[in-house]
Amino acid sequence: MLKFAFIFLIIALVAGVFAFTDIAAAAPGIAQILFYAFLVLFVIAAIGWVLARRKARSSRP
Repeated sequence: MLKFAFIFLIIALVAGVFAFTDIAAAAPGIAQILFYAFLVLFVIAAIGWVLARRKARSSRP
């Protein structure tokens, strides 16, 4: 997902250079939404990883 955010960022920059106003207006918003979605999923995955490691450590004999 982060890859898509960077792709939309590049599209927004190129569209801004060539003054395509419709594309230039929409692409940063899409990139921002994808970036925050990636960030939320990353935090959820990190918390899950920490909890799984903690559970694995406590279940050792």
